[in-house]
Amino acid sequence: MPQTEQSADKIVILTGAGISAESGLGTFRDAGGLWAQHRIEDVATPEGFARNPALVHQFYNARRIQAAEAKPNPAHNALRRLTENWPGEVVLVSQNVDGLHEAAGCTDVIHMHGQLDQALCATCGHRWVAPMEMQVGATCPQYAHPTARPDIVWFGEMPYHMEEIYSHLAQADVFTAIGTSGQIYPAAGFVDEAQVAGALTVELNLEPSAVVSRLEETYFGPASKTVSTWVDALLREVKPA
Repeated sequence: MPQTEQSADKIVILTGAGISAESGLGTFRDAGGLWAQHRIEDVATPEGFARNPALVHQFYNARRIQAAEAKPNPAHNALRRLTENWPGEVVLVSQNVDGLHEAAGCTDVIHMHGQLDQALCATCGHRWVAPMEMQVGATCPQYAHPTARPDIVWFGEMPYHMEEIYSHLAQADVFTAIGTSGQIYPAAGFVDEAQVAGALTVELNLEPSAVVSRLEETYFGPASKTVSTWVDALLREVKPA
């Protein structure tokens, strides 16, 4: 691991919930976690927020507190080392909203599903740093609209930065998916976009994703091990200038 060569100078990485699992943050498929206590339709859709904003705020307040207490694990730290030491470009796209990439020292992360530590005005689109606990009727600091919501992309909404992401995929030499289920589009289609561009496609996951058959290299196990091993192998290929 891996067969990626140094000449593949642009690496586009997609991270999903699996990279944060070892930091104590579960996915919505995990039994016993926060997601297991609610229906997705009630806490992660615009319709759910319209029906019961108090419940949605309560849910995301709990997630925000949980994420603030979590610490980056070796997989997050390995990606930071890659971004700092790879001689080409590394583009980090995340489906995660927890902020652990930044806590590990990564910069310029493209958050396609938003961020727990950000608030959004549903009326004017203004964004600001969210308090640890948001309340129903909280006002926008720019125009005082009482329509503050978590800056999270819910089911049925368009993910952020898609034009930028597709532009990077079209230029990728390597596309690597880490800890993703491969079940949620448009992210599940990124491998196809990268392959059209001629990129080597890689999956690092605890178990095979729904799109595993469409990837050229696959490595399975806990993210803290597979990601660290993959990054270490890449950086060993980097020769001093």
